[in-house]
Amino acid sequence: MTLVRAGVALAAVVVALVLQVTVFPHVAWQGIVPNLVLLVVVAAALVRGAQFAAVVGFVAGVALDLAPPADHVAGQWALALVLVGYVAGRVHQEQRPTATAVVATVAVSSFVGTSVFALTGTLLEAPGFEVGTLLQVILVAVLWDVLLTPFVLPPLMGMFRRIEPERVAA
Repeated sequence: MTLVRAGVALAAVVVALVLQVTVFPHVAWQGIVPNLVLLVVVAAALVRGAQFAAVVGFVAGVALDLAPPADHVAGQWALALVLVGYVAGRVHQEQRPTATAVVATVAVSSFVGTSVFALTGTLLEAPGFEVGTLLQVILVAVLWDVLLTPFVLPPLMGMFRRIEPERVAA
């Protein structure tokens, strides 16, 4: 991973994180906000592959775990986003993915990431993780992420493609 690519990925994560914790709580639906940080990880995965996206997922997850108002055990989002980066990176292809493939990847990634986060919270017996509400939270999170996909993923994927285009992962 080059310094330029790492810097661009870090900047994208920071911007997404700031928007996610400052702007989007004002438009939360049932207390759930879109996971812009997850969308950055998916964009990195679709363009750069599983290895790069897993690293971005770890860094993004740790940042999300530590960003206020964090009310969960640190490491939950880091684990979830590493898995998201790896799984979404396995979808990576030589040619550009179709719009349907991108939306499907976001839906599956959102489901996997939110589920892993919720299940680890349940296993760690963290407060606020009632089994009865987990499915509803997961479904709302997936819906939010899919709704934002057409607005967020194309610019992010274009940005990751423009950074060292000859080195896009195979």
